[in-house]
Amino acid sequence: MAKVFCIGELLIDFVAENQGNDLSKAVEFTKKAGGAPANVACAIAKLGGKSAFVGCTGKDPFGDFLLHVLKNENVEISFAQRSHVFTTLAFVSLAEDGERDFVFSRGADRELKYDKTLKKEFEGNMVHLGAATALLGGPLEKAYSHYLFDALTKNSFISFDPNFRSDLWKDNEKTFIKKCLPFVQKSHLCKFSLEEAQLLSGKNDVDEACDTLHEEGAKIITVTLGKEGTLLSAFNRKEIVPSIKVKPVDTTGAGDAFIGCLLYQIAELSNFEVVQDDFELLRNMVEMANKAGAITTTAFGAIVSLPTKSQLTD
Repeated sequence: MAKVFCIGELLIDFVAENQGNDLSKAVEFTKKAGGAPANVACAIAKLGGKSAFVGCTGKDPFGDFLLHVLKNENVEISFAQRSHVFTTLAFVSLAEDGERDFVFSRGADRELKYDKTLKKEFEGNMVHLGAATALLGGPLEKAYSHYLFDALTKNSFISFDPNFRSDLWKDNEKTFIKKCLPFVQKSHLCKFSLEEAQLLSGKNDVDEACDTLHEEGAKIITVTLGKEGTLLSAFNRKEIVPSIKVKPVDTTGAGDAFIGCLLYQIAELSNFEVVQDDFELLRNMVEMANKAGAITTTAFGAIVSLPTKSQLTD
């Protein structure tokens, strides 16, 4: 099985549970491990796959906590870095339907420095790039671009998730789009929310959005549509793959569980090229990934809610 290197942020989610979606009125917060690439790494490991996290936390109790969580989930953390800058924090509000809003206090995640020894590790493996904070400048953004180039030169299977967070890109969406497009162009698999697909393509219609993103260079596109399922677009075909019905309480991490499960299934293949021209194989994988995402919404917190393999096969 291939190893998936998940590159980006690891942070503390302070979640205001059952207090509505207005953070100004929240008075109680629960500490959770978070960060989209870290969630993906945990999703893969929890299913029995091999994953490694590449990111930076602070040399503080929160950083200790986060790395302890990843280690307990069997995620490889030997490539994680520590900084004297305080660990990044996110404050999350949840509405009654499980939808969330974020406010960030950025810190150590931006301090990730490029590690040239990783390049040889990418050979025959997979690289997942989650971009929530990665394109906001600093050493992380430089390292991020280096890792994309390394993955290309080592013929890795490359996955990209823009993880758009409006709080981080207020009045600067054009810059976000410009910085994302090179990753869209070079990745084998792109995972978008509907909002992200519309934003990056400039098209409101989801089919037109996919067509535009394919023209940019995206090969396989998945657009998650919540309870409606996921639109799979590849090889001149499109299909909405339905999800299972659940009662969501917290949608945090659902998309990460989805892409983690999808990458886990691809990692099991003996040859990545198999998935690059087989729509039916991809459809079946997306159906399983939808189930993983749905199950994750049924409890509070992303990592603790990620499903095991037995939960997906029951």
